[in-house]
Amino acid sequence: MKLSDFDFHLPDHLIATRPARPRTHARLLLAEGDRISDRHVYDLPDIFRAGDRLVLNNTRVIPARLFGHRTRGEAVAKIEITLLDPTATGWRALAKPLRKVNEGEVIRFSDTLSATVTARSATDLILAFNLAGDDFDVALNAAGAMPLPPYIAAKRAADDLDRTDYQTVFARHAGAVAAPTASLHFDEPLLRTLAAKGVTFTEVTLHVGAGTFLPVKVDDVTTHKMHAEWGQVTATAAAEINATKQAGGRIIPVGTTALRLIESAADATGTLHPWEGPTDIFIYPGYRFRITDALMTNFHLPKSTLMMLVSALMGKHTIDRIYAHAIATGYRFFSYGDSSLLIPGPEDNG
Repeated sequence: MKLSDFDFHLPDHLIATRPARPRTHARLLLAEGDRISDRHVYDLPDIFRAGDRLVLNNTRVIPARLFGHRTRGEAVAKIEITLLDPTATGWRALAKPLRKVNEGEVIRFSDTLSATVTARSATDLILAFNLAGDDFDVALNAAGAMPLPPYIAAKRAADDLDRTDYQTVFARHAGAVAAPTASLHFDEPLLRTLAAKGVTFTEVTLHVGAGTFLPVKVDDVTTHKMHAEWGQVTATAAAEINATKQAGGRIIPVGTTALRLIESAADATGTLHPWEGPTDIFIYPGYRFRITDALMTNFHLPKSTLMMLVSALMGKHTIDRIYAHAIATGYRFFSYGDSSLLIPGPEDNG
């Protein structure tokens, strides 16, 4: 299985830099086995059925991009920081330019927020901030910007709209540095309409890391090593999902992050267990899904692990047809783009 198998040409004008407004007016490609139809997100109440359970990732994106400076004597250097994840000794972060900061130096981001570089490697560094707890959250929210994906950040800077646009309406637990973007299409009225139809919801938490944008660098994709991300499936969440399965309902994660988490927490019999900790599960064709019946997801980068995941769910030939149709009919791609609902036929899954 070669990396080139998951490549395709995407015209640049199909990369979305702003979301649809309202959120639910994004287009929705519905794939039921090999049948494709063009819908909108607001059509979901007509597509889902009573007894379906949507699994939502309730992580909250932090304003992880910071712009600061460090001083050596009279020399001042501007430093851009992207927070990656917390460690026992501070935040692991990327720095641009990394060569302009040394261990022990202080980077100042605002009148109230600064950090000391406690360790540095060839690729990243560890920052010990001067604030913690609620004080840190307040200062970070004031000084930081939303960490837009590289393909958007290359086209425009983050602004105040992104603080709302790049956050789900059910975001609760801060810690992600990238959004679970399939969930950005939901608003409160849509959730209420789905609930009234008999669709149920379970929330799980997976703090999406910046590694989600890292390219696959090996030609044999089966040798790729995934970045680890912290997740949690509570006992209540596991019980809800297992009960739906036992009743014959469908389990439909909203987004690949929710899917990867519940597949990590499920055993070979299809039973979901409470889970807390890092997962680096890598799903590619040949994987047998344990608990997922369908997936709502945006359109993914060429040669990405997420292309491999959707190919595992639907079959490579079907995904090729889906993406060819999406490109030919002008669907908008990536984090702020349109959505798809992938429902495998009985011959596709596994």
